[in-house]
Amino acid sequence: MQTSVVSAHIMQAIFCRNGTETPEPVKAEVSGAIPPWLQGTLLRNGPGLFSIGNMSYNHWFDGMSLIHSFTFKQGDVYYRSKFLRSDTYMKNITANRIVVSEFGTMAYPDPCKNIFSKAFSYMLSVIPDFTDNNIVNIIRYGDDYYTSSEINYINQINPVTLDTMGRVNYRNHIALNLATAHPHYDDEGNTYNMGTAIMALSGPRYVIFKVPAATSDTKDSRKKNLALKNLQQICSIPFRSKLHPSYFHSFGMTDNYIIFVEQPLKLDIIRLATAYFRGVSWGKCLSFDKDDVTLFHIIDRKTGLVLNTKFYGDAFVVFHHINAYEEDGHVVFDLITYKDSSVYDLFYIDYMKQDTQKFTEMSKDFSPPVCQRFVIPVNADLKENPLGKNLVRLEGTSATAVFQKDGSLYCTPETLFHGLELPGINYQYNRKKYRYFYGSMMEWSPQANKIAKVDTNTKTHLEWIEEDCYPSEPKFVASPGAVDEDDGVILSSVVSVNPKKSPFMLVLDAKTFKEIARASVNTAVHLDLHGIFIPQESEPK
Repeated sequence: MQTSVVSAHIMQAIFCRNGTETPEPVKAEVSGAIPPWLQGTLLRNGPGLFSIGNMSYNHWFDGMSLIHSFTFKQGDVYYRSKFLRSDTYMKNITANRIVVSEFGTMAYPDPCKNIFSKAFSYMLSVIPDFTDNNIVNIIRYGDDYYTSSEINYINQINPVTLDTMGRVNYRNHIALNLATAHPHYDDEGNTYNMGTAIMALSGPRYVIFKVPAATSDTKDSRKKNLALKNLQQICSIPFRSKLHPSYFHSFGMTDNYIIFVEQPLKLDIIRLATAYFRGVSWGKCLSFDKDDVTLFHIIDRKTGLVLNTKFYGDAFVVFHHINAYEEDGHVVFDLITYKDSSVYDLFYIDYMKQDTQKFTEMSKDFSPPVCQRFVIPVNADLKENPLGKNLVRLEGTSATAVFQKDGSLYCTPETLFHGLELPGINYQYNRKKYRYFYGSMMEWSPQANKIAKVDTNTKTHLEWIEEDCYPSEPKFVASPGAVDEDDGVILSSVVSVNPKKSPFMLVLDAKTFKEIARASVNTAVHLDLHGIFIPQESEPK
């Protein structure tokens, strides 16, 4: 079954149905052989509740967070799931209706409440606290794990029981209104992240920060969120436009630099501040300026200083970075890019419920994902190089960087692959020159029914596909003592539209991309977005 001909009832069945909890571990039925060294827990997060009472959400990204875990133990696999008990979830369930706004759904207060008081408070906040429904990812700060999305709230969870332990406001530790759900980790266990400070006293800016690794002072299990108390700001970058900050979902990091892509997909602050009165959702406050440029900010990790040269490229939209590294005076970073922001519209639930023919025809107008590589010679000097000369000296890449008359460096990318999203790598190669990345294949559908391994050297790929099956983001887990980059396994949670086929955890040999095991679960499993693998030695006791 090709994803381009997915029928409306299938789309609704796998995307828009309400998920259910499996709060106690369920042992999976394993076929094949789970590698004996694979010990630990894969945590996954994504939207799982799309209607409450007689009200439904407008967008797939609005659904209430449903957390999943797959625990690998001595060849067995155990599954469990729980809804995140965020304040938003509790308010909605208590009211039996949607009372908190989300990305694509604007909620209004109960008619019995004072709507004018609510609206005035909303206006005063300028950037309203729409929600703490963290549906995107699971991130680690110190020894603690949090559900996250692109807001100022995160929720700490117990990675074993999946219980919600409490909400944390970034603003109690650093001035942020929005933050990414895709941080980076270094070899010492420090976590790096960035966010947007719209109301900063020094003016609106992008902020990059670091949360140090766990220490003896931050491992007291009786206290929560100790790691965040040691949060350190690395740098801040002023907005290019004070009222139109760039949207960003992730960023890149090398040994010495942080790469922030300031793209022309922008958030309209005035429109957001007046959204309540206009009946406009958060998602409708984003717009893409195809006539603008994309800026590449290269920040020194140690000093927090931004390199002076203006590095830029043509307008595009990016959500996910793949990897970044340094080589011979160049910063190399790989991205999944789009020609515009239309991909968001694919996930409006009314669109997903269209009949097959209409869905397929309209989907042709959407920009497909393209994996691209940018190469920036960070030490290039205009005085020593003529205009019009390509300054990229690395062999084997068609990426270019050319000085302009104003001293800026115009960069064009090399295309690595077409049609892949939700990228992942062997994270031991994060910040290092690497060869392979993994992801979900996109063929005019919000969710692919196959996953792939891409070789950046040969520009070839391997695929896994099975009829009626829809795999989640592939997650690489390295074998102990691995020498080769692709020595390990790929894990992906798979759901099926065939009622006779149970959902299962797929285990692939990362080298061959052949199935070595699957663990079928006799309970409901829902599609998810992102997650994290916690090795057994790192799991809380």
